[in-house]
Amino acid sequence: NTLNQLLTEMDGFDTNSGVIILAATNRADILDRALMRAGRFDRQIHVELPDLNERKEIFQVHLRPLKIGKDVKVEFLAKQTPGFSGADIANVCNESALIAARKDKDAIEKQDFLDAVARIIGGLEKKNKIISKDEKKTIAYHEAGHAAISWLLEHAHPLVKVTIVPRGKALGAAWYLPEERSITTKEQLLDEMCSALGGRAAEELIFDRISSGAQNDLEKITKQAYAMVSIFGMSEKVGNVSFYDSSGQSDYNFTKPYSEKTAELIDEEVKVIIDAQYERAKKILLENAEGHGKLAKKLLEIEVIFSEDLEEIFGKRPWDITRDLSEDNGNDAPKKNKITTPESEIDIKQEDSETKSD
Repeated sequence: NTLNQLLTEMDGFDTNSGVIILAATNRADILDRALMRAGRFDRQIHVELPDLNERKEIFQVHLRPLKIGKDVKVEFLAKQTPGFSGADIANVCNESALIAARKDKDAIEKQDFLDAVARIIGGLEKKNKIISKDEKKTIAYHEAGHAAISWLLEHAHPLVKVTIVPRGKALGAAWYLPEERSITTKEQLLDEMCSALGGRAAEELIFDRISSGAQNDLEKITKQAYAMVSIFGMSEKVGNVSFYDSSGQSDYNFTKPYSEKTAELIDEEVKVIIDAQYERAKKILLENAEGHGKLAKKLLEIEVIFSEDLEEIFGKRPWDITRDLSEDNGNDAPKKNKITTPESEIDIKQEDSETKSD
């Protein structure tokens, strides 16, 4: 078979033959252990997605042949593209040039780059898509719920932009600016879950009903909750245990290394965590009902809102002020981002067999 033939070829080289074998994969966890033994692929180099400073340098490379406007700042572009690979950044630059060319511009402006990022993440705008007034109102309050809670919680990702203009299969989309992190705390995960549940909580509070638009939200927070309980050891009842084999080379002969009783306990703890964050989301929206309503109405009126609009309604985030002061005092050590989701989508109306949401 292929593996045996590859091992035969590799073992056939002498140690002084001068031949170096390189290989690349994004699933090192499923490789056969025979491949990873000493003398074979025994040296591994993990290449992460670029952090903020690395994205700035990549942008500088791809912007050299382009004529850009004075309003374009490399640091701003890097902040708008968390989780983007080098190829993604090259695509952003190319797409922004095409957008500017279609508008007969002499130089690529800041808005062209923002439109390029939005198109790459969310797909093409579909302004001619027919959406009923009720659906549009539901989308607006759903997205406003996400935006309001993310703005009001310390560890939730702050909003960059939210729109109810349909893109791709989604009827609405929001972009957030994740903090660059190396590790994630329990409080950070809970705040992110609460923010993700803000859309459905808003629907229940405003319309006294829920829709299928929260499908992706629920999928995301369910995975997070199970990870907290069964991987990160963040449940008091289950304890400081992890049932995840990070090497992918588990010697277990059964599907899961725990009993049915433990499986039931994990399920119960997951439900407790999710229910608690859902109630928390509803409480935050009730306490800030006026601001949430203003935000949704503004979204219905102009279809696109930015962080400046949230600051105008809710005020500046106090945690941002603290971080700004910290940075001014020289605390600017680079951080790495673990998991980022720059976009959130909602699709109230289920089409075909797939529904994107958030």
